[in-house]
Amino acid sequence: MTRAAWLPCTFSVVLLVACGSSAPPAAESRGALAQDREGPFDPVEASIPELRDALNAGRTTSRALVDSYLARIAAYDQSGPVLNAISAIAADAREQADRLDEERRTRGPRGPLHGIPVVVKDNFETADMQTAAGSILLRGWTSGEDATMVKKLRAAGAIVLAKTNMHEWAWGWETRGTLFGQTHNPYALDRVPGGSSGGTGAAVAASFASFGLGTDTCGSIRVPSANNNLVGLRPTYGLTSRKGIIPMSHTQDAGGPLARSVTDIAFAMDVLTGYDPADPVTKDGAGRAPATYTTFLQRQGLRGARVGILGNLLSRGPADEEIAGIIRKAAETMRAEGATVVEVTMPALPDFVDVEDGAPADLSISEFKFDLNDYLRDHPTAKVRTLADVLASGKLDSSIEPYLRMSEAQKQRNSPDYLRRVAQRKISGAATAGALAAQRLDALLYPTLRQKATKLGEAQHGVNCQLSAHTGFPAISVPAGFTADGVPVGLELIGPAWSEGSLIRLAYSFEQATRYRRPPASTPSLPRPSAPDPRHAADESRRSVR
Repeated sequence: MTRAAWLPCTFSVVLLVACGSSAPPAAESRGALAQDREGPFDPVEASIPELRDALNAGRTTSRALVDSYLARIAAYDQSGPVLNAISAIAADAREQADRLDEERRTRGPRGPLHGIPVVVKDNFETADMQTAAGSILLRGWTSGEDATMVKKLRAAGAIVLAKTNMHEWAWGWETRGTLFGQTHNPYALDRVPGGSSGGTGAAVAASFASFGLGTDTCGSIRVPSANNNLVGLRPTYGLTSRKGIIPMSHTQDAGGPLARSVTDIAFAMDVLTGYDPADPVTKDGAGRAPATYTTFLQRQGLRGARVGILGNLLSRGPADEEIAGIIRKAAETMRAEGATVVEVTMPALPDFVDVEDGAPADLSISEFKFDLNDYLRDHPTAKVRTLADVLASGKLDSSIEPYLRMSEAQKQRNSPDYLRRVAQRKISGAATAGALAAQRLDALLYPTLRQKATKLGEAQHGVNCQLSAHTGFPAISVPAGFTADGVPVGLELIGPAWSEGSLIRLAYSFEQATRYRRPPASTPSLPRPSAPDPRHAADESRRSVR
């Protein structure tokens, strides 16, 4: 019997697909289907607009949403399917909700995110919860500050409900670490959720919150989005601030949202972008965001668009063909929706993107040691001081040790080889922009991963993360269907710098035409239990709830 075999098929309408229905609920009405309109509001699969409307209409409160999400975390994170996605829970979550409910009543909402709970990856600083990057060496540590993106969420009225597990120090696809063990994929409990933002992916897929934050150095937003039937956006380098994020590679790191719908991505991006004096690269992004990304939520957004299937990243052999077939089907859907889809090959692509094992342009190994040491120097209360200390402790997941040792072996920041690879990034960007311009393309299309989420304990192959990471161009992963055995598949669209709006338009139109998003059967709606006290919703000794 599998770990999910105990789950009945009688909890809610949202489980019709998982329990045999041929038609998934519509992406814009799943929340409405998930509850009796005369009874308590159930936030399972509810979008930000649905949550906002329910709050404005008095059908629910922020306190009730917090209670509902905490009940789901208690039922499914360390019980039931044991997703193991949550690393810490805000001890004052209910008090935050009460204050925001009162503010709504007396002054009105700040905006669409007012009083809506979210989750945040464990490498974003949060003043009220630990920031550990998945490492037992930072267990319980707080910087006393919020990362800039977290500050933006709080300023918009969002409730930062919990922190999520991540692959230790962000160095892997599986989401494992010495602090917490292994996070599981809610769609296939014997498979990985992707990484390194796999905790956010699993938590959002299981409706532990409305949406979540992740970071992407090379695929760490997009891969868990694909594996968890979510939408994930890696923004253009410089559009969102990295201040307060434990670094991996200052040249490639980017923070962004993972959500259950393109709609929620648009609402999240309205809050997350903007110039931050504490992160100089955001100067390039100043004024680049539109007044609202929601104007790009166009049902006919594929009509008249031009999309290129990037053959270099579609398939490299028989192991890739199942996913390639799903992507080809997606391309046919785009054609049916009015897009022109052409085959594109970039002959120079292997020169700067090795589609399997990394690329000459990859800078993570070269930069991690220096970036981490700089970060720890600037945070003297952290319980570890250097990468050398991490290695000397022996307290690190075996999957990441080879990479950390290679980084520690780097002798200087600006070696001739490093500078050559920095320069290569500009060549990569120019070649990609040229390929888009040559055929007047809005975006390039390819699978987020050419192979499905791997089994626990096995290495992940077929990751197509490099093109966006090495050019700094934005990329969005959106659900493209499922494999024959029910594992989610994502397709990725990449466009030129600052084209997030266009990518949202294309992805939204595809999403609305296909409705591939559906909730995992392992985490159904709950039968209206009383929510647990947040101080006891998790094992305090392992989560360091503060």
